[in-house]
Amino acid sequence: MTSHVQILDHGRIRELRLARPPVNALDPALCRALIAALDAAVAGDADAVVLSGAPGIFSAGLDVPHLLSLGEDRHALHAAWGAFFGAARALAALRIPVVAAIAGHAPAGGCVLSLCCDYRVMARSPDPARPYAIGMNETQVGLAVPDGAQQLMRRVIGQHPAERLLVAGTMVPAEEAWRIGLVDELAEGDAVVARALAWLEGLLRLPRAPMLQTRALARADLVRALDPEHLHLDRFVDGWYEPDTQAGLQALMARLGKG
Repeated sequence: MTSHVQILDHGRIRELRLARPPVNALDPALCRALIAALDAAVAGDADAVVLSGAPGIFSAGLDVPHLLSLGEDRHALHAAWGAFFGAARALAALRIPVVAAIAGHAPAGGCVLSLCCDYRVMARSPDPARPYAIGMNETQVGLAVPDGAQQLMRRVIGQHPAERLLVAGTMVPAEEAWRIGLVDELAEGDAVVARALAWLEGLLRLPRAPMLQTRALARADLVRALDPEHLHLDRFVDGWYEPDTQAGLQALMARLGKG
């Protein structure tokens, strides 16, 4: 166990399990821990990685209470967003395959991390009346989605469908997410990691060097999308302090019982 990331080895495949209860909110410490764990997986000669979360929640996205606690410290806010997109970029640029095992909800930053993976397995909810959902719901709480993050969704489901979901901040139930290609496979909650491992094992049976070279070329646009020039974090930090954004964030805090 590193700080906030649990490490489990399945033969030559390493599972990195986000472990920051209760909802795996992505603060800078968790993001840095994930980057370090990804680096260690490669340095330790793992053949592939599974990124998982907790039952019922993959990750609730960035830690909004932490971000609001930074107040007017723009440098710290910029660094916090930079740590998150650093983790996303580390996933996107990982030179070995990585699968997201999504055993619950994946809003906002959780969705972003999953889109940086090669393949996404999402759990069906045990309660059909309350399905697990995935999506970038930033506009619902007053945040704009940086262009780089938007590109991640466009490359998976297409430009116009992505526009509709992004502008409305829609959270997509698991079955619909599978239908539109936002996730690649559905499984029962206790089987998501097993299905992720099965997909990777099939990939790893291919001749290694040609597979990795082809994968790197196929994913080059994903890595470029997360380059700083596509994220415009200075502009994003300025927008954080807009009245509409602050009102939306305070309403979110009230719903969380932290206002």
